[in-house]
Amino acid sequence: MVAVPFVDLHAQYLSIKTEIDEAIARVIATSSFVRGPDVESFEAEYSRLMGAEHTVSCANGTDAIYIAMKALGIKPGDEVITTAQTWISTSETIGQHGAKPIFVDIDPVTSTIDVSKIEEKITSRTVGIIPVHLYGQMADMPAIMAIAERRGLWVIEDCAQAHLAAIDGRKAGSFGNIATWSFYPGKNLGAMGDAGAITTDDAALARHMACFARHGGLVKGDHEMEGINSRLDGLQAAILNVKLPRLAGWTARRRAIAKRYDGLLSGIAGVALPTEVAGREHVYHLYVIEADDRDGLAAALKDRGVPTVVNYKRALPFLPCYAHLGHRPEDFPVAHRLQDRILSLPIFAELTEAQQDHVAASVREAAA
Repeated sequence: MVAVPFVDLHAQYLSIKTEIDEAIARVIATSSFVRGPDVESFEAEYSRLMGAEHTVSCANGTDAIYIAMKALGIKPGDEVITTAQTWISTSETIGQHGAKPIFVDIDPVTSTIDVSKIEEKITSRTVGIIPVHLYGQMADMPAIMAIAERRGLWVIEDCAQAHLAAIDGRKAGSFGNIATWSFYPGKNLGAMGDAGAITTDDAALARHMACFARHGGLVKGDHEMEGINSRLDGLQAAILNVKLPRLAGWTARRRAIAKRYDGLLSGIAGVALPTEVAGREHVYHLYVIEADDRDGLAAALKDRGVPTVVNYKRALPFLPCYAHLGHRPEDFPVAHRLQDRILSLPIFAELTEAQQDHVAASVREAAA
């Protein structure tokens, strides 16, 4: 049986081992553990690659969303519209500001926020929208920005899964007021620990966010405001600097693997494959299928040595922490239906054809 991990971070490390080890050794030798030249270099290079004027690095992707909302002036009692299906970081940071997440159902094709249902959720308390580019495919940002501009709302793009994704050639993160990024190890661009960043073209917002993330001051001991401690450490920045030039190649490889999956898995009864919408460049952080008997398929694949993951087991409105909002399945019919159908298959840039063939053959056998 061919061994297939869900993600093989060690294989990625081995492919760049010499450079990673040298980068880590350099940081240790210079004791550049907090801020320092590697962090400054990463911020500059990430801005260049993403086409942003400013990058503010921080400790993780969750902090990035929290800091972004803080800079935009969110306050208790505000409402922020976001998607019903994603990781909880997007919504929990809204609540941490004393604001209320207003969930919107998802598009059945892309699993991103259903733009047609946004305006009906806007009230006098609505201040912003946080779309999530889920699984690596962008939400409909032109339509979202049109709504935001018409209704006077800010927009934060949650790009945690969408490094280098695009719509009609325009990159993720370049539409909203601010974009937030995660470099959790398993992301398409991953550190070897937690790490995050925020990008924006607004110099005043960038300075405010950098200040807030560093205890409220850009100069040690000179605190302009009460802030938090959310800094990208030097070791993670050095690692990201080694990986960043390879991101485009790794992304192309993910897209090729996804296209090959499309061919290998086509026509299986009871299984639906992900759709890349015309004009959108999906970067396949996850390759997510739908299955009529999701749990049965997952169990059968496990028996065949194929690991799978459910991203995410429950849509946000139906989590225990949001029970007080009183949401019902009929409020979010698509998200409620898909939460019991979605299944993520192994995908990473180092996945071999033999491994992929085994995954595909196992899906066909298990679904037969």
